[in-house]
Amino acid sequence: MEIKTKSSRMHSLIKLFDMHTEFFSKSIEGISEKDANNRLNTKANHVAWLTGSLVQERFELANSLNGGNLKQSAYELFENHKSIQDNVTYPPLPKFKKDWEKISPVLRGVLSDLNDEKLDSIFEMPGVPDMKMSYYDLITFMAYREASCIGQIILWRRLMGYDPIKYD
Repeated sequence: MEIKTKSSRMHSLIKLFDMHTEFFSKSIEGISEKDANNRLNTKANHVAWLTGSLVQERFELANSLNGGNLKQSAYELFENHKSIQDNVTYPPLPKFKKDWEKISPVLRGVLSDLNDEKLDSIFEMPGVPDMKMSYYDLITFMAYREASCIGQIILWRRLMGYDPIKYD
């Protein structure tokens, strides 16, 4: 897919965004609902929470950049950056994938349209005093977080006996 951005600083971040969009879908492919909610007797975040959290953060980022009020279908489970909840069965992965496919082109368009003035402006984390950074730094952090969460899902695949993802 051709990458056109208003700010040259966004070109590589859009490239990462596109890679994450594809790797996310591959990472959750074929994982059963039971396995998606399995923490393997640990306190680690399971695949369903990681998946829903990734989806939520794309919605949150799009909303913070364009003033929207879009929500994923499992919003209540993840609002305000809610951590994993014990004794909750999270929605099936195809439901999260549908929301991912809904928000990804919206967010890609918003990211591509950002200019340097917006990237340099300050983002303040609601409800967190003194948590300020430029929008560019926020977007860069979110790209890092997506890679980390997708990597965790890929590790869960292997721990639960699923085939590795294919990068072709």
